[in-house]
Amino acid sequence: MKGLHIIADLYGCRNSEMLTSSPKLRELCVAACKTVGLTVLGDHFYQFDGLDATQDGGTTGTVVFAESHLAIHTWPERSGATLDVYVCNVTCDNSGKAESLYEQLVAALKPADVMIERVWRGRDLPVKKKRLAAVK
Repeated sequence: MKGLHIIADLYGCRNSEMLTSSPKLRELCVAACKTVGLTVLGDHFYQFDGLDATQDGGTTGTVVFAESHLAIHTWPERSGATLDVYVCNVTCDNSGKAESLYEQLVAALKPADVMIERVWRGRDLPVKKKRLAAVK
């Protein structure tokens, strides 16, 4: 359960299409997860209506993978997005995958400014293994 949790706020995103298209954002997120070697189990993305007839709505989505999750929320009326990338594993360090996933998403959204926090979660605990019953 040890892993890296990256929490980021992106400001001034210059790729407005990714902020307003749930299908395009889903395609980007799922592909990025697979590219860095994560095991995608499922996803759900939702497209919001705009605040009024002159604006496109934002989108929100999650990708669940065996190693944890990605959550993304966009606010096109503010040219912003938030990311939540958590990658963990009981047998190995997947922090490199978390960083690569984060970098791919930031490169695609093209923010002018980012506020980011990295949280190291979990402890090194021994893995409990069940003993097989003796065969009689």
